[in-house]
Amino acid sequence: MINSCININKREISSNAPPYIVAELSANHNGSLERALAILETAKKCGADAVKLQTYTADTLTLNCDSEDFQIKGGLWDGKTLYELYRWAQMPWDWHGPLFDRAKELGITIFSTPFDSTAVDLLEDLNTPAYKIASFEAVDLNLVRYAASTKKPMILSTGMADMEEIAEAVQAAEDGGCTELALLHCVSGYPAPPEDYNLKTIPDMMARFGKVTGLSDHTLDNTTAIASVALGAAIIEKHFTLNRKGGGPDDSFSLEPPQLEELCRDAKTAWQALGKVDYGRKSSERANVLFRRSLYYIKDMKAGDILDEKSIKSIRPGYGLAPKHLNTLFGKRLKKSVDRGTPAAWEDIDI
Repeated sequence: MINSCININKREISSNAPPYIVAELSANHNGSLERALAILETAKKCGADAVKLQTYTADTLTLNCDSEDFQIKGGLWDGKTLYELYRWAQMPWDWHGPLFDRAKELGITIFSTPFDSTAVDLLEDLNTPAYKIASFEAVDLNLVRYAASTKKPMILSTGMADMEEIAEAVQAAEDGGCTELALLHCVSGYPAPPEDYNLKTIPDMMARFGKVTGLSDHTLDNTTAIASVALGAAIIEKHFTLNRKGGGPDDSFSLEPPQLEELCRDAKTAWQALGKVDYGRKSSERANVLFRRSLYYIKDMKAGDILDEKSIKSIRPGYGLAPKHLNTLFGKRLKKSVDRGTPAAWEDIDI
């Protein structure tokens, strides 16, 4: 059975609600609490539903080691060790309190991705309303279970995970006590090309796992994210920064404020356009019915005259009989006189 709804801070997240837009602050604080606060405030102005942090230190993620296994080769962070990257990108833990406090003042939801149990403990002290498990940590089932044990809603990214690994992570979350679980289809490339996204995976994932499903989008614009809404995505997560040229670890592939504002607007429009199966006449069409074709008399005629192609025709506007009746009326007699430009009606005709 599909778990069709979760709630974070009393906000329904489902196919029956507008897409839930998460602005991922990630490492875009660039070592400045003031910048982190500005990103939070700007995300609120742009219309995001939530801002997400990442809670880790270099020491909780990896070892300070420069052996071959710990070297990054290629991509945005080429030449760094894992420890150097995470030390550069980490958000000081004592910033979390001020950010949570400011989010409460602004009226925007804030939560985080914990990368170990100590991060979960910190976030519990701050009464986080939800947890996000990162793609790279989806295989850390002990972490998944520990976060799930808080009984908070959980969003789990699936980038790099195969079907079996996703199933294991879902089971671990449920075993840990999570009853509100959402999955995010994800490609863990930074940035990721749109052709790698295979968005048709989203409805398949919904059918296979029966969970609220969304998209963690690392492409450079909003096209992929908006398209995902048409396939059932109820959550969209995008990295967000004030300036792509800010020089931080994630700035270059993050949305800037105008793009986030567009995403918040356009994702809602796409969701509204989905609507329901409805072949009826829409409210915006009603005034235009008169521009449809219908049957009109095209010359003055007297009672007893015979209708033929020279006397009745399918034309605009739409006040007469439907055009489908035209051939049926040929050869019929008029019961009364009619003027040219009069709409045809059954009461005029001797059937």
